[in-house]
Amino acid sequence: MKPIFRPFLVPTLIMFTLGWGGLYLIINFTLPTLWPRWAFFFLTTLALTGTALPIVYFFNQRFNQANFPSTNIIQRQALWAGVYGATLAWLQLGQVANISIAIGLALGIIAIEALIRLREKSQWTPPEVDYD
Repeated sequence: MKPIFRPFLVPTLIMFTLGWGGLYLIINFTLPTLWPRWAFFFLTTLALTGTALPIVYFFNQRFNQANFPSTNIIQRQALWAGVYGATLAWLQLGQVANISIAIGLALGIIAIEALIRLREKSQWTPPEVDYD
């Protein structure tokens, strides 16, 4: 059974609003000292996760129709997008980000997600049926 988007709506709006609104405030009204910098990375993860959640839901609904993943998997995949964006921002701060590092990081995250999904599939057991 395909889950509807309704359970994702409130978390998406909260993460999107707090993330992008917080980033606006951090960028425009603080100096780049230690705590605002950490807040920047946290809010970047929050904003990109909130932005990616409807996109990940749509892609899973469109291309994974046979076995639609659970809500936890959709949330985890959206969180990967947020972590990826924040990591690229952190690498850019040290001026070490380039296209090969970005592609390698993306491939690494895709491989980790594929291995997690493979492990989840291998531990699945069918529900017990009472034949009495």
